Amino acid sequence: MSASPLSIWVVSDGRAGIQNQALGLAEAVARLTPATIEIKPVRWRPPFDRWPSALKTPAMLAPEAFDPRAVDEWPDLWIATGRATLPLSARVRDWSGGRTFTVQTQDPRWRNPAYDLIVAPAHDGLSGDNVFEIIGSPHRITPTALAGAAPAFAERIAALPHPRVAVMIGGRSKAFDLPQSHAALMADQIRAAVEAAGGSLLLTFSRRTPEAVKAVMTERLSSLPGWIWDGTGDNPLFAMLHAADHILVTEDSANMATEAASTGKPVHILPMVALKPAGKFARLHADLAAHGAARPFDGALDAWSYEPLNETERAARAVLEGMRAR
Repeated sequence: MSASPLSIWVVSDGRAGIQNQALGLAEAVARLTPATIEIKPVRWRPPFDRWPSALKTPAMLAPEAFDPRAVDEWPDLWIATGRATLPLSARVRDWSGGRTFTVQTQDPRWRNPAYDLIVAPAHDGLSGDNVFEIIGSPHRITPTALAGAAPAFAERIAALPHPRVAVMIGGRSKAFDLPQSHAALMADQIRAAVEAAGGSLLLTFSRRTPEAVKAVMTERLSSLPGWIWDGTGDNPLFAMLHAADHILVTEDSANMATEAASTGKPVHILPMVALKPAGKFARLHADLAAHGAARPFDGALDAWSYEPLNETERAARAVLEGMRAR
C-alpha cells in the first residue's frame, strides 16, 4: 500500500440504497487511513441493460456513465455494488495491471474469483477464499453521521415526547407484500403502542412503498405527536434515528434492519405478508437477534440494550488487511 492517501472509487448504478453500500464501506476505510473517494456511476444503454454480464462491453455503456476506456490512472481501491457493475468489476484486475484491489459487496453470482474480496451478507451463505461475511450490508450510518444530521431537523423533533418511535416502512418484494389491509392493521398496532407509551412517531416510507399504503398509514397515524415525512425536502432519516428511543422496521429490507441495529437502540421487526419462505431474511433476523439487536414487534415498546452493530468498520479492516497482504 502506498504511503500517500489511498485513492478509492465507489462504483454503482447510482441508486441510493445500492450506492450507499459501497460508499459506506469506502467511508469506513477512509476513517481508518487517509483516502480520497470518487463516485463513478455505471449505467448501460437501454438495449443492453438486461443483457447477461458476460456479454456486456464498455461500448454498451450509457453516455453519462463512467467509461473505463478513458482511465489514465486506476485507483488503489475499487468498491462496487450491484449487478450493473459486474461487467466492469470482474475486469478491473486485468485493466489495471493488478494495481487496483477490487471489492464487490453482495453476492456477485458471476465470476466470483475475479474479485480480490467479496463483502457478503452472512445470511446469503456464500463461501470462498475471497469471501468476508458480515451481518447485513455495509452502510453509511455512524454515531457521528447521525449526530451531524440532527441540528437541521431539531425544530421538528426536539419538542416531541419520549419515547420517540422511528418507523421505517418498505414495500412489496419477491419475498414479502404489504397490501393496504395489512398496512392498516400495522398502523393500528403502531398507534396503540405509541399511545400506550405516551410517546411520539417519526415515520419514513421507502421508494418501494405503494401510494395506497402511504395513504392508509398516514391517515391512521397522523393523530399521533410526531412527523410523518412525505418525501419532500431533505431526507430526515439520520436525524430520526438519532432522536429515536425505539426503531421499527418492516421485515423486507436487510439494509433497513442493519442500519437500525448500528444505533444500539431496540429494533422491532414489523411482520409483512410472506410470498415465499423467509429464507435469508429469517437468517438475518436470527443473526440480529443473536447479537441482541432485534426482536419481532409484539405491540409493546419494551426496551433493551446491546453493543451497536459495527459490521461496516469490520469489513473496512478486512479490506485494508487484504490490500496489505497482496
